[in-house]
Amino acid sequence: MPIVKCNDCGRSYNLKPEQYHKVKCKCGSILAGPVAGDASAASAGAGGAPEGGAADQGRDLEAVKQLKEAYDAMREETAQVIVGQDQVVEEVLIAVFARGHCLLEGVPGLAKTLLISTLARAMDLSFKRVQFTPDLMPSDITGTEVIQEDKATGERVFRFIKGPIFANIVLADEINRTPPKTQAALLEAMQEKSVTVAGQQHKLAPPFFVLATQNPLEQEGTYPLPEAQLDRFLFKIFVNYPSDEEELEIMKRVTTPSKVQLKAVINGEQIQKLQDIVLRVPVAEHVYHYAKKVVRSTRPAMGEAPDFVKNWLSWGAGPRASFNLILAGKARAILHGNFHVSCEDIAAVAPSVMRHRIACNFTAQAEGITSDKVVEKLLETIPQTKKLDGAAEAAD
Repeated sequence: MPIVKCNDCGRSYNLKPEQYHKVKCKCGSILAGPVAGDASAASAGAGGAPEGGAADQGRDLEAVKQLKEAYDAMREETAQVIVGQDQVVEEVLIAVFARGHCLLEGVPGLAKTLLISTLARAMDLSFKRVQFTPDLMPSDITGTEVIQEDKATGERVFRFIKGPIFANIVLADEINRTPPKTQAALLEAMQEKSVTVAGQQHKLAPPFFVLATQNPLEQEGTYPLPEAQLDRFLFKIFVNYPSDEEELEIMKRVTTPSKVQLKAVINGEQIQKLQDIVLRVPVAEHVYHYAKKVVRSTRPAMGEAPDFVKNWLSWGAGPRASFNLILAGKARAILHGNFHVSCEDIAAVAPSVMRHRIACNFTAQAEGITSDKVVEKLLETIPQTKKLDGAAEAAD
């Protein structure tokens, strides 16, 4: 099916020839049809399908279809155990396919741990849980070397005993209850996908994800995560209370016998292949500029920041937020069955990508302004339906 690009906003659509000049874009413009001489660019991934040759595109499109089906199946499987929390499940899966880590925050009893373990079972991945406490040591996470005697030769040698970090999904439960020295043990694993013990580097088997939880209550005696470690999480996800109907369903499920048998929908090898497909999802130039504008507008010292940002924020998001917006937007687009990223995808993931990367000042706190409200107002301020300054220049 030919790919038609909107001349005003750059969005791409799959249209039949009989739909030309009849279908409107979301921005209101009439879609006239492919531009002469642009068919090769469109078929090569300019806006409608993952980049590559014709054969690669066919495989990629089939993989996108399989990912959408796997996503729907995983939602169905988790719904047998988890009531509600649809947004949380979606964002965790986006992080998985974007090769990112998640920080989940919510009060006790909202099934954060159960949700993560359930997803691990649905994806057929190894799962380890580490309960963070004030006396937890880095070696309790990464592993340690022990002296072992070789019975054949009688020699004593060091043998590395792997810690719980050597799993596909690692749940760092209540991560803010352990000292910074132990929190820092996760940094290398999260960024480099490896750990170093006694000078030896040990690679972690892919796929690898850290899903950490923290309790917003009882902050006395806790160790808030430093900004450098917060920035390594793709998402900070708020887990909220269930609705009235959902809470009633939870009560019924927990207090009656259950024989739920979860089945694995996807495995680690398939996840890695689909992660590569996500990286190949095309992004229009104006979407790149939209994501860049969202991030740069959070920096109070820059001239392009709105007045409310200068009044409410102490500092804004760094470059890691920019490319994480694009990566998360790609994964979201694919999970929703789309072949390209739109500004709507960027706006949908922006709160979870940005909320832990910007800091409200005392003025904002006194007015009851949170980072989420700042991001919400930014998204209302920055237009999606027209090309931003810079995007038009790049197109020229």
